[in-house]
Amino acid sequence: MFLGIDYGPKNIGLALSYGKIASPYKVLKAKNLILLIQKIKKICQSQKIEKIIIGLPEGILAKETKKFAHLIKEKTSLPTTFVDETLTSQESLQKTLEAKIPLKKRKTLSHAFAATLILQNYLDNNPRQTK
Repeated sequence: MFLGIDYGPKNIGLALSYGKIASPYKVLKAKNLILLIQKIKKICQSQKIEKIIIGLPEGILAKETKKFAHLIKEKTSLPTTFVDETLTSQESLQKTLEAKIPLKKRKTLSHAFAATLILQNYLDNNPRQTK
């Protein structure tokens, strides 16, 4: 099982893979980086995560995302891979609108939906990695 992460300065979206399909999991608040990393480590242990897929944005947030990824890899000892996350937030919004997901749920889970797109992109482009 793989964990997809949409990193943001305030919210961290998480998605899990079930075979070749990615699904939204949850959104964590990024208030305390140490606690956040601990939560992700527990999720990795409880869900038996084998690899972590992290969306890599362009611009200023890329450096912060790489730092976050380094900490995750260090604390979990799991392999991590970056996937270009360009336009995943917009695509996530479009898909939730098409699915007629209520506004409140859309706002709450938007980062988890973006993490799902990031993870699904990885799964689609690396079919030999999935079981």
